[in-house]
Amino acid sequence: MISIEHLYDLYLAHPVISTDSRKVSPDSLFFALKGTSFDGNRFAAQALASGAAYAIVDDESVVENERFLLVEDVLKALQDLAHHHRMQLHIPVIAITGSNGKTTTKELVAAVLSAHYPAFATKGNLNNHIGVPLSLLSIGPITEVAVIEMGANHQGEIDFLCQIAAPSHGLITNIGKAHLEGFGGIEGVKKGKSELYRWLASSNGTAFINRDEAFLEELAKPVTKKVFYKRSDQPSLAEVDLEIKLLATQPFIRAAFLDRKSGHLQEVNTQLFGAYNFNNVMTAIALGKYFKVPAEKIIQAIEAYIPSNNRSQLVEMAGNRFVLDAYNANPSSMRQAILSFRAMEGKNKIAILGDMLELGEESLSEHEQIVQLAQAQHFDQVILVGANFRKVAEQHELLHFPNVTSLKGWFVQQGFSDRYFLIKGSRGMQLERLLMETE
Repeated sequence: MISIEHLYDLYLAHPVISTDSRKVSPDSLFFALKGTSFDGNRFAAQALASGAAYAIVDDESVVENERFLLVEDVLKALQDLAHHHRMQLHIPVIAITGSNGKTTTKELVAAVLSAHYPAFATKGNLNNHIGVPLSLLSIGPITEVAVIEMGANHQGEIDFLCQIAAPSHGLITNIGKAHLEGFGGIEGVKKGKSELYRWLASSNGTAFINRDEAFLEELAKPVTKKVFYKRSDQPSLAEVDLEIKLLATQPFIRAAFLDRKSGHLQEVNTQLFGAYNFNNVMTAIALGKYFKVPAEKIIQAIEAYIPSNNRSQLVEMAGNRFVLDAYNANPSSMRQAILSFRAMEGKNKIAILGDMLELGEESLSEHEQIVQLAQAQHFDQVILVGANFRKVAEQHELLHFPNVTSLKGWFVQQGFSDRYFLIKGSRGMQLERLLMETE
C-alpha cells in the first residue's frame, strides 16, 4: 500500500488528476473511482495506455506493474491527498455554501479576487465529496487565494467537506427551503449549513455574515472572527459593517459602495437580472473590500460577469425574451424568481414552472404555495411541468405537461411573439431544453 506522503511526492511531479479513463490527461494521476454502475479499477490499464503516469487502484487483481499504485480505498486516498495538499497551502481558503446562490456568489467573488490576486475557484459545481478534493488538487503553487464551493443535501456533509478543505474563511449565502427531504425540514437545513460556522469557530477562522439574511447571525454566534455586511441606503465608512447600496433592480442590478481610499460612492452596473442577485453582488463587493481589492477592480470584475449555465440568463429568441433560470429550484428560489419576474418591465408575461425536487413530505404543500403565488401576480399564463405539479395544476385548472418534451411539442405550435417568459425548475426537469433548436 502506498502512503499519502509518497503519493503526494508523485502528485507534485504529476499535478493533474484524471478520474475518467476516456478523458485522461497526459502524464496525469488516474484515480480509479467506483460508481453505482462502474468500477474504475477495470479501466486502470486503459488509462495508463492513454497516457496517465500512474493509476491509483484498490483492487489488487488489476495490478500489473509498478505504475499501478494500490491503496485501501481510492476515494479516501483522493480525499486524503487533497487534504494533505491543502495543508501545504498557506493562503486564505474561502468556503461558500448556502441554499441558493452559492455558485453565482462563488463566480462573482472569484472574479473580484482574481482581478487583484492569482486566485483559484471551484470549476462549475464540483462541490461534493469528489468535486471538492478535485478542486483542491487543482490549486497551483502561484495561487494566493482560493474559493471553494460546498454543496450538501444531508446532515454532516458540510462538516466532512470542511475536514478535507480546512477553510480559513467562509460564508453561507442564505438558509432556505432546499433539499428538505435529505435535511429533514428547515431546522435540518439550518443545522446542516451551519456546520461551516462550527468549523470556523473550532479552527479560529473568519465568517462573512450578511445581516440581511435570516438565521445567519444567530447561527454564527460560536464564531469569534466575524465580518458583517448589509444593505444600506446611506453607506458609511464609520460603521462596523461593510455597507452596500442598492440603486436599481431593473433591467439589471445596480449597486454602489464607498471607496475608503477616495471617500466617494462607487457605482456598479451589473449584467444580473433579479432582485435576489443583489445579495450575491453585495457579498462579492464585501469580500473584495475585505481583501483590499481596489475599487476600480471590483467594479470592472462585477460589470464584466455575465451569468451562464441556465442561471438567471436573459435570452432573446424568435421575438420573445426568456428569463432562463433552470439550473435549480426550491421554494425559496422559486419565490424570488417569480417576484422578480413580476417586477420586470414588460407585458405579456408567461411563467413556465417545473417541479421542485427533494422536498419530501412537504412537496405537495410547497408546490401549492408556489402556484398560489404565481397566480397572484396576474401573469398572462402559468404553465406547470412535472409530476409534482400535476395535482395542483388540476385543482387550479392550469395547463400542465408531464415533462419538457411534451411541453416543447405544444410550445412550438403556439407561434409566440413579443412575450416575456420565466423558465424556472429543478435541475432534473431540464427545462432549458425548451429553448434548444434540436433535441
